[in-house]
Amino acid sequence: MERDLLTLIEERMPEFSKGQRAIASFILSHYDKAAFMTASKLGRTVGISESTVVRFASEIGFHGYPELQKSLQQLVSNKLTSVQRIEVTSDMLGNGDILDKVLNSDIEKIRHTVEEVSREAFDGAVNAILKAENIYVVGVRSAQSLSDFLTFYLSLITNSVRPVTANGESEIFEQILRIGKGDVFIAISFPRYSQRTVAAANYASDRGAQIISITDDPHSPLAEKADYLLTARSDMTTFIDSLVAPFSLINALIVAVGLSRRGEVLATFEELENIWEKYHVYEKQGGAGENTV
Repeated sequence: MERDLLTLIEERMPEFSKGQRAIASFILSHYDKAAFMTASKLGRTVGISESTVVRFASEIGFHGYPELQKSLQQLVSNKLTSVQRIEVTSDMLGNGDILDKVLNSDIEKIRHTVEEVSREAFDGAVNAILKAENIYVVGVRSAQSLSDFLTFYLSLITNSVRPVTANGESEIFEQILRIGKGDVFIAISFPRYSQRTVAAANYASDRGAQIISITDDPHSPLAEKADYLLTARSDMTTFIDSLVAPFSLINALIVAVGLSRRGEVLATFEELENIWEKYHVYEKQGGAGENTV
């Protein structure tokens, strides 16, 4: 929704029925908990029926309760501190089978990503990378692992990759100082969004580069300047960020680019295999090979 959800609920409070006011009050006071409750559990918590909860979601403009819940979860992911996330994690997972819950949650994130990511944007991003004179990639904090993964494999496919390190904001801009038309800037950020990544993407866009944004939602601050918006679910399940779906999306992007340059990639990896063999990079399977480097 365009407007802040909590502000909307607060403004509409006088219009609600008694049961709806109970829901609204709970959400305003405990949106961090409400975001991860089923309609049935939310109803039991405030002492009303599940159907009233579903009608409440429709009343404030959602197509159903799942859409309201997703909006609340996006709100949570942007506003909660790490300490608050730990508290929410404890409430969500309790003493149950944590392994089962976390892995199944990640499976769901990949499933939703498959359903929601734009094929047109994905194909456009692949073509932009293939045609780019220079490819700048930036992701900071937890998103740096995504950036490093993408940079590592793209560098095996093309010599055009320019990894952007992010030790300081000014350092980012020094590295992309000459970015311009014909270049591609890949910005990666998930809640809580990095101001440095957003600022760098805006600068690159103003300079005429094409922007590929890899983020979680069309309302992400990285979406505004994106020429190609690739979304992957990273809904908070624990106090750490889930990057399973983003990694899978980036993996698909690398594979698509690599297959488009199949001949070059084959030649590169044939040369690499010779290097790895000569310098004993990997242990030989089935034998006592040299120690890994």
